Amino acid sequence: MASKLGVFSSALVAMALASTGLPATAGEFDGVTVNVMTQTGAIQEPLQRRAPEFEKLTGAKINVIAVPFSDLYQKVLTDWASGTNSVDAAVFAPQWMVDYVAGGYLEDIGARVAKDKDIQWNDIAPFFRDFSSSYGGKTYLVPLDGDFHMLYYRTDVFEKAGLKPPTTWDEYLADAKALNGKDFNGDGTKGYGSCIAKKRNAQSYWFVTDVVGSMTQAKGTSQGTFFNTKDMTPLVDNAAFRKALDFLKESSKYGPPDELNMDVSDTRPLFTSGKCALNLDWGDVGVLAIDPATSKVIDKTGATIMPGSKEVLNWDTGKLEACTKDTCPYAIDGVNHAPYAAFGGWSGGINTKASDKVKDAAYAFYSYVSAPAQSNVDVTIGKTGFNPYRVSQLNYSDSWKTGGMSEKAAALYLGAIKDSLNSPNMILDLRIPQNQKYQQVTLDEAISRFLAGEIDEETTIKTISDGWKDLNDQIGTSDQLKFYKNTLGAK
Repeated sequence: MASKLGVFSSALVAMALASTGLPATAGEFDGVTVNVMTQTGAIQEPLQRRAPEFEKLTGAKINVIAVPFSDLYQKVLTDWASGTNSVDAAVFAPQWMVDYVAGGYLEDIGARVAKDKDIQWNDIAPFFRDFSSSYGGKTYLVPLDGDFHMLYYRTDVFEKAGLKPPTTWDEYLADAKALNGKDFNGDGTKGYGSCIAKKRNAQSYWFVTDVVGSMTQAKGTSQGTFFNTKDMTPLVDNAAFRKALDFLKESSKYGPPDELNMDVSDTRPLFTSGKCALNLDWGDVGVLAIDPATSKVIDKTGATIMPGSKEVLNWDTGKLEACTKDTCPYAIDGVNHAPYAAFGGWSGGINTKASDKVKDAAYAFYSYVSAPAQSNVDVTIGKTGFNPYRVSQLNYSDSWKTGGMSEKAAALYLGAIKDSLNSPNMILDLRIPQNQKYQQVTLDEAISRFLAGEIDEETTIKTISDGWKDLNDQIGTSDQLKFYKNTLGAK
């Protein structure tokens, strides 16, 4: 990585800072310290690396406080809600924004963005600019990353086997079964047909929605996939969710023996070391696959929009029916794809209780990190956890070339991102008050127990459905329905 990071000499950094419309003279924020909380590891890395650059040019000290992902939501909320306010700013999941906004904890940064022309706000892809950063018509977050799930596969392994990348979940399982146990690298070791993170209390609970969503949501983003927009009934006790559970359990047969204990930080190196034929993940894998220090799959990694289904759920009967022009208006070759914007992209927000000078410094730091001069490089470095989110980053450029990505690899990787972002059937992540309890607690626990064999399928369905209904009742079903429909833009 040294060759990439070394390009930032003091002169170049100064030029980059000036290009963002930020104060280019040292001392602007002398004596100002900004405490920024985020996730340990990836995401922490680019913030910590950019902080000294920013401090040298502005005087602001950026203190990055990193905590495990499982603790991040609650630690930020507790600090702000309790009035402790030791956290001035935080980089977190946009879907959590609703809780922070409802409590009056997040600063409206719309006026700052409007004045900051050089952040090139319109270059940020519409989904991340309009959905991930905004709520209730106001702008609260600066996007620093683009997140949604894609499928990765070994191009050489598939070509040798005479297979095409799967377009449906049934094809995924068939390919995983056919390739499992094969020697992918000619080194005498057996590979795995499928690698999917399934660890509890980690980042695995999103993957079930990839599968169920392609059967539940077929008529566009505003239809939604988590609840019935008529009455907030959970879309769980049906054939689509049962098939999604079956998929996760079946895929485990073709994965690593300890897959249930693997987070994405475990499955990613498995794929890049050449041990997986198929993988589901965020955009990180495509960039990690080009790192010469660790990757054995350089120019052997393909990427596509997530698989879909030829059957979709009849919401009234709870049964699956074959796709038709009416039921699946956005189907491609008879397959309904619904790429899932899981998480939505790490974004930076500011505590309303911070002092004005600290707020200015925090916003200026986010603007600096997000500006093309910095972000166009950071999205090409696997360890940052930052994936493409600007329109300009979706075309092959010198930044990608310098980062080590060939035009061949970029065509597949950036093509899959474009196909996903351009889909009118993109699934929006759940963004209602206390969504963390719905997904990161109730859903995660039930799915994990099911995969571990602790509970059967019907108990899993009942646990999730009842848990979500109970949360609706506790928080207020009618209020939650309003939040849900407003998020989707549903009538």
